[in-house]
Amino acid sequence: MNARVSQRKAGVILSYATMAAQSVIAIAYTPVMLRLLGKSEYGVYNLVYSMVSYLGVLSFGFDSAYIRFYSRLQAKKDVTGMARLNGMFLTLFTLISILALSAGSVLVKNAGSLLSGGLTDREIKIAAVLMKLMVFNIAITFPTSVFDSIVMIHEQYIFQKTVNLLRTVLNPFLALPLLLMGYRSISLVVVTTALNVAGLLINIWFCLSKLKTQFIFSRFHLALLREIWIFSAYIFLNMVTEQANWSVDKIILGKMKGSSEVAVYSIGSQFNTIYLSFSTAISSVFVPKVNRMVAEHGDIKSLTNLFTKVGRFQFFVLSFILTGFAFFGGYFIKVWAGREYAGTYLTAYHIALLLMVPVTIPLIQNLGIEIQIAKNMHKFRSVVYALIAAVNLTASILLCPSLGGVGCAAATAASITLGSGFMMNWYYQSRVGLDILFFWKQILKTFPALILPAAFGFCVTRFFPVDSAARFSGVGLLYSVLFFFSVWEFGLNAYEKGLILQPFQKFVKNPARPQKTPLPGKDKS
Repeated sequence: MNARVSQRKAGVILSYATMAAQSVIAIAYTPVMLRLLGKSEYGVYNLVYSMVSYLGVLSFGFDSAYIRFYSRLQAKKDVTGMARLNGMFLTLFTLISILALSAGSVLVKNAGSLLSGGLTDREIKIAAVLMKLMVFNIAITFPTSVFDSIVMIHEQYIFQKTVNLLRTVLNPFLALPLLLMGYRSISLVVVTTALNVAGLLINIWFCLSKLKTQFIFSRFHLALLREIWIFSAYIFLNMVTEQANWSVDKIILGKMKGSSEVAVYSIGSQFNTIYLSFSTAISSVFVPKVNRMVAEHGDIKSLTNLFTKVGRFQFFVLSFILTGFAFFGGYFIKVWAGREYAGTYLTAYHIALLLMVPVTIPLIQNLGIEIQIAKNMHKFRSVVYALIAAVNLTASILLCPSLGGVGCAAATAASITLGSGFMMNWYYQSRVGLDILFFWKQILKTFPALILPAAFGFCVTRFFPVDSAARFSGVGLLYSVLFFFSVWEFGLNAYEKGLILQPFQKFVKNPARPQKTPLPGKDKS
């Protein structure tokens, strides 16, 4: 058990290290990429990525199903059943990979008709080449996800997160020389594909040589396969609708406004993507534990306590990012995006805020998704997210002609608030059994810690506007120090402070002096 706890702690630390690397890369590398590609090709790249990413839903949610059903077999100590499950899932995802290639080829052949209207002929030709590469790239991710799930179910987070960190760091270092040599957006996809292939090979080696994972490719249980399919159907529906929520705005903008509008929206949504990733650093390492607790019939009170503890930590992290961006993000985007976007940086800033603020509620509750899946109670969420997608699509089409990217982002914000903010919290309380009232009481206890940094941020923006790099750096540093001081003094409880201090205490604690062995015949007192 201690090994699992150590793996989880290391997993969280490495996850945040990866996100820090992603943030630094976004700050340093993305502006260079924007200048080398230009607004038009950057917009085309993001539009094509949004379209091809829909192929990712072909996983049908089987990866989540794998963890749940493996946990059940693990609880029964059914070694043969686990090996047969491994073989069945690898077979399924190999077939899905072939299906993705077939569906992607249809997408490539119809690129002209799909992208006509908002894009020029030259942009459509670039998009077709990018589609071919991206389709192949996404096909590789399906068998990779099987081995990722195997590593996760064994809670080998140090290995898994280290590989992810290396891929994150290597990507710009490999892509930038190719960009400078004139290979443009094609180089970005080529490098990502090469790293995905390398990641797959490393995962295969680790699972076979270190974890001694066994595969049985015969005598699959059809009844189990049917149960998995029924279980995964609603996860699949949720994946489709969630993908639509985050991609439909770019597609609508591409058709109605053109690649330049997509590029501006992509800048704002990129900050939201980083924001989304920071919430999963903590909750993702608890997925096997949640499934194990449910498989071993853990009580709902224990699940509520875990749900709340993780939610509070996620809220501290996200509130720091959100408030800091709200106060100082406008100037940062203006400098970061460069002259080409000087007239539209405020638009990108407002788009980012419209996406980030409402999504905070589901992000601090994302462990609840894993609880639903583990308890096979995720059907309602899938229906709710289908409703969210329908509302978002309709409102985006209505608002896009007059308000552009801001209108599309506002539609997304309203639909997320309705679905994730109100409907899902009602479901957690009344059906899943989680004590949501207790959860929000614990979250509200953190609000006094936000008063001091919020007052500082307001005063700075009102009386001391950030208009230079020196001011931005100085004010940003002061805000960070003030925020963490305030959270420590007025936000964290004793349990949370203990968790944070524990690793440091191990380093500063004096080792116990070795006791002298008493001589024979001497009094030991």
